[in-house]
Amino acid sequence: MDTRTAEGASLLVTRIGTLAVVPPGPVPGQHMRDVPLVPDAAVLIRDGRIAWFGPAREAPLDEGTVMLSAHGGCVIPGLIDAHTHIPFVGDRSGEFVRRLAGESYLSIMESGGGIRSTCRAVRSASLDELVAANLPRLHRMLEYGVTRVECKSGYGLSPEHELKQLEAIRELDRQQPIDLEPTFLGAHALPDEFDGRPDEFLETIASPALLHEVSRRGLAFFCDVFCDRGAFTVEQARRVLERASAAGLRPKLHADELAQIGASSLAGELRAVSADHLECIDDAGIAALKAAGAVAVVLPGTSFYLGIPHCDARRLIDADVPVAVATDYNPGSCMIESLPWVMNIACCQLRMLPTEVLVACTANAAAALDVHRRTGAVEIGYDADLTVLDVPSLDAWFYTPGRPRVRAVIKAGHVVYRRPEYAL
Repeated sequence: MDTRTAEGASLLVTRIGTLAVVPPGPVPGQHMRDVPLVPDAAVLIRDGRIAWFGPAREAPLDEGTVMLSAHGGCVIPGLIDAHTHIPFVGDRSGEFVRRLAGESYLSIMESGGGIRSTCRAVRSASLDELVAANLPRLHRMLEYGVTRVECKSGYGLSPEHELKQLEAIRELDRQQPIDLEPTFLGAHALPDEFDGRPDEFLETIASPALLHEVSRRGLAFFCDVFCDRGAFTVEQARRVLERASAAGLRPKLHADELAQIGASSLAGELRAVSADHLECIDDAGIAALKAAGAVAVVLPGTSFYLGIPHCDARRLIDADVPVAVATDYNPGSCMIESLPWVMNIACCQLRMLPTEVLVACTANAAAALDVHRRTGAVEIGYDADLTVLDVPSLDAWFYTPGRPRVRAVIKAGHVVYRRPEYAL
C-alpha cells in the first residue's frame, strides 16, 4: 500500500521505541558494532529527506506535519540487498534435490544444468514475461523492509538477451517503489553454443561496443564477472573489467566462492566497488580489498543453501574491511528472497552481532552500490528510506527469526508499505 503525504508536507515518525542511528558508509569492520541507539525517538522528514532525528520530546513540528506512530517499534534505515540475480525465470527444484542426494553445485553446472538451465529459460521468455515473473518477488522484498536492490543480468549470455534482462530491470524499477541498481554480468558462464571456447565468448559478450552501449543507455552502472574455478580465469576477468571501466562501468567480482584463484586480489588491483562471496578468501585477498577500499559482500544464504563452508566474516571484520551482507537471491544456489532471514543466518552462523549485520545491510550495502553518500544511514540530508519494525529493539528482532516483523516501509518520505493491521 502506498500512502502519500501531501506535496510539500513534512512527516514526523514518532513513538519510536529504539532508533538505530546507522552512520554513513562505508563503515570499517571494527566500527560496525558502533551504532548509537536512541530510545523514545522521533524522525522528521522534509522533501523526502531526513531533516531531524533525536528524542521525541525535542521533535520540531512544521505546520501541517503528518504524524506516523511507530507504536514503540524499532526504526532502522531501509534495508539494501546488494547482490541478487533478479530478473530470472525457470524452475531448478530438481537440482536442489540432486544436491541433497550428494551431487555438487559444480558437477551440476558442468553437466549442463545450473546457470545454463536458467539461460535457456530466460532466452525463451519475452521482456514482458521477465517483468511479470519478477515483480511479485520485489513486492515481497518490500514487505521484508527492503528499499534498494542490486539486480544482475547474466542469464541471457548473448548480447540480445543480456540487453533484454537489463531492459527488464529498468521496467521493474518503474513499476514498484524499490530502487533497483543494475549490474551487467554477461561473463557469468559459458552458454551451450560456446562450450569450450571461453575467449571467443568473451569477445562477443564483453566487446567494447556492447559495453559502451550498456553504459551509454544507462542500462547498468556496474560490470561483474564470475571469476572462479569452473568459471572465468583471473586474466579473462581482468580483460572484461578493464574494458568495462573504459566504458564507464564500475567493476565488481564474484570472487573466491568455490576456490582460491586470486579473484579477490584482482578486485583490489582493479579497485572494484565490491568483491562478493569470499568463502575461500586468503590473507592476500583481504589485504588487497582493504588497500583498495572495496566492500566485502558476504552471502551466507548461499552457503546455507548449498551446504558449503561460510565466508569467515569475523576475519574480515577484524581486518577492518567494510562488510556487507546480501541474499544472492537466484534460482540455483540461493532461492532465499528474504534479506531478514539471511541477516539472521549471518548472526547465528557467521557470529556477527545484530548491529554489525544491520550496518552490513544498510550503510555498507549502500557503499557496495556506490550510493552511500545519500542513503543507507540515519543522517541529516539523507534519503528518508526507513523501515518500522514491530519489536522495540534490534536484539528482539534478531532473536525471533522467521516472523513478519515489518510494520511499515517509508521510501523517500512516503509510506509505501504497511501491514494491513497496522493503523497509521
